[in-house]
Amino acid sequence: MTGTHDQQQAVPAAFTAFARFTLLGGTVGLASSLAVAALATQLPWGLANALITVLSTLLATDLHARFSFGAGTRASGRQHLQSAGSAAAAFALTCTATFVLHQLVAVPGAMLEQSVYLTASALAGLARFAVLRLVVFARGHRTQAVAADHTVRPVPARTADTATTAPAVPAMLCRAA
Repeated sequence: MTGTHDQQQAVPAAFTAFARFTLLGGTVGLASSLAVAALATQLPWGLANALITVLSTLLATDLHARFSFGAGTRASGRQHLQSAGSAAAAFALTCTATFVLHQLVAVPGAMLEQSVYLTASALAGLARFAVLRLVVFARGHRTQAVAADHTVRPVPARTADTATTAPAVPAMLCRAA
């Protein structure tokens, strides 16, 4: 008979989570980069980037929930909403980097534009990892921290002669018994 605890995956160590995050996020990021470039031939670049960012964030959040951070299930609506903030920051960073590139270079080539986009995406990815691991998918870490915080503390005991609360020390407990 397996319980709920047995069905949950263990929370991976930071290095393992980062390796999985990099592999999955990098794959989604590369595919997104190609999709933005292709879609930008039909739509303004900012709109293409926004659409692809939304779709890739939904996909990546589910992949990270299942594999990178050990949830073992699809991301919840709450987790998708929480990760949307880091996606918005990534979108702003990639747009800003591309905007600056277009201000500095009148007609940048596709390779330069992709290099700038991917560099900005990589920097945003590092920040996104920290947010997802420490905030969005931190359930295992919080549980472990709470479990580790259960320390033995003295129990207040009432003494017969003062009728006030005092720390429970063994001598007083033995005398009261």
